[in-house]
Amino acid sequence: MNGGEVKEVEAPAEPLEWRFSQVFGERTAGEEVQEVDIISAIEFDKTGDHLATGDRGGRVVLFERTDKRDHGGYRRDLEMMDHPVRTHPEFRYKTEFQSHEPEFDYLKSLEIEEKINKIRWCQTANNALFLLSTNDKTIKFWKIQEKKVKKICDMNIDPSKATGNGNPACSIVKPYVTNGGCADRSYGYLSKDFSFPAGSFAALHFPTVVHSNETSLSARCRRIYAHAHDYHINSISNNSDGETFISADDLRINLWNLEISNQSFNIVDVKPTNMEDLTEVITSAEFHPTHCNMLAYSSSKGSIRLIDLRQSALCDSHAKLFEGMEAPNSKSFFTEIIASISDIKFGKDGRYILSRDYMNLKLWDINMDSGPVATFQVHEYLRPKVRFSSFEIYHLKAK
Repeated sequence: MNGGEVKEVEAPAEPLEWRFSQVFGERTAGEEVQEVDIISAIEFDKTGDHLATGDRGGRVVLFERTDKRDHGGYRRDLEMMDHPVRTHPEFRYKTEFQSHEPEFDYLKSLEIEEKINKIRWCQTANNALFLLSTNDKTIKFWKIQEKKVKKICDMNIDPSKATGNGNPACSIVKPYVTNGGCADRSYGYLSKDFSFPAGSFAALHFPTVVHSNETSLSARCRRIYAHAHDYHINSISNNSDGETFISADDLRINLWNLEISNQSFNIVDVKPTNMEDLTEVITSAEFHPTHCNMLAYSSSKGSIRLIDLRQSALCDSHAKLFEGMEAPNSKSFFTEIIASISDIKFGKDGRYILSRDYMNLKLWDINMDSGPVATFQVHEYLRPKVRFSSFEIYHLKAK
């Protein structure tokens, strides 16, 4: 209390309870999880107001943030001012659609799964949402937009203004036909004695389309980018120019224009002349968030390469190389397996790259290629289990 003014003190929000789950909804004890319901991709948009998830059944589910005041960026404004936030983020279901279907490549006798590998949000326009989704072979460009529901009004004659000229079949309200008669199922014929009264043409109702206040979300596939990868697509990434994006498989990275679906440009190719000489594969690729000429890709050997599209159309050489190999005395049978980077992500300003391998999260400064600036251990409890002596490795190979 201060000068007669009483200030209400808000109770702090309850701490969040974190639980691992790869499916939506609660599961009862003993209930089996269906394979198609397992989430395989997840992505927030730049504003944080929308969340997209993809599952192994080829579906994309969208969620919308609801803990905003007056439909504005109230929460984000408080976060920028370092104001304490009393509530946790809440998302509600928005819509879902089937993005990919299972296919079969008859030329290669290869079954293509519908599982969503990656989802990337694109720039919004005219209150519509745009996103890219991909499975192993095909990338699709989707537009999600709210549309008003259209309804058709009644298409019949106003029975209050119709007369039947004494015909009992038409003295009762009957379904009318266009030639002036009326259909009578009980009498089994069409009455020709029916006529319109003078000046009653306004009683004839024509079908009209009316817009209701109801709205529905519709998802429409605008582009399909296919037949450009011989190997499984592991990542897609939008460019900051809003016009292009990249797609990467094990050996190649292709550059696409959003408006051109039948042509792409190969910008990275690590496929050796002899496949027996293959030592590493591409695991992830990401565009720089602000510089449209820069991108980075990671490999199965734990390295990250930063390339500049201004140097060459085909980026055989890299501008910078980031490696974080284990110390020589700590190498084991699993060294190369756990060193493989599964995904990389640029920070918002593009200064840092966060990489994820089997055991660690590593933060890299793109201006310092000598090593990561920070390492966060994720599965440290597994480290004793992945260090074997040469004697144990020999017996593992013998088995």
